[in-house]
Amino acid sequence: MDYVEGFVAAVPTNNREAYIRHAMEAAALFKEHGATRLVECWGDDVPAGEKTSFPLAVQCRDDETVVFAWVTWPSRESRDAGMKALQEDPRMLNNPMPFDGSRLIYGGFQMVVDE
Repeated sequence: MDYVEGFVAAVPTNNREAYIRHAMEAAALFKEHGATRLVECWGDDVPAGEKTSFPLAVQCRDDETVVFAWVTWPSRESRDAGMKALQEDPRMLNNPMPFDGSRLIYGGFQMVVDE
């Protein structure tokens, strides 16, 4: 089964179009470096919780929107190699994130069900 890298971030709401441009450019590079799919989702119904929630996890402010994204890779090995290549790719370095990357949450996941 595929390997999935997931991301959650808080993006300034007025940076929506800049974020979409950033994501489209990044998607092409992710695919060039081995990813099979990149999906970006702009928060629409993301309630704040008292103990746990997406907004709490990324310290989302009133003027920000939570985004949720994932990238699929053929395997963890291809993800590891692809992410290393992306971190060294000058095109990625010249595509700055239009949000506070210090509050980005990410992680890799092995698929166990895909129905």
